Amino acid sequence: MIKIDEKFIGDVSFRARKSERKRMNHNFHEFPEDTLQRMLNAIEPGTYIQPHKHENPDKREAFFVLRGRIAVVEFDDDGRVVDHIVLDARKGKYGAEISPRTWHVIISLEPGSVAYEVKDGPYDPENDKIFAPWAPAEGEPHAEEFNEKLVRELKLG
Repeated sequence: MIKIDEKFIGDVSFRARKSERKRMNHNFHEFPEDTLQRMLNAIEPGTYIQPHKHENPDKREAFFVLRGRIAVVEFDDDGRVVDHIVLDARKGKYGAEISPRTWHVIISLEPGSVAYEVKDGPYDPENDKIFAPWAPAEGEPHAEEFNEKLVRELKLG
């Protein structure tokens, strides 16, 4: 049995705070070839994940907040926001599932935020994600500004 308690979540969150990228995954699946990928995704404010989608092969992805506040944002093909939710267990907003072929991103809105993520496998870094051409790549100069702009526009602060 895998037990996910406050100490477990706290350890993963601590590693995220200390990491250069301000995020950390803890995988529960044993192998990249597993058909169901399960992980904790600890993300801190200021981390940047480039919007992306999963297609060819198509994959569903779901996020369930365990602690903190995490925005899940969906986009159209031109980068316009089409839907969003702020996951916050204290407010009864527990999770979101993203359909295959849907541009999306998650943004941490509170220190110590942790989600349980479930995604169809297998994981192959060559074709797992298609990154949005209308968003900066991770490490590019305006990446953090992309998130800040979204937070302002959607009034998520």
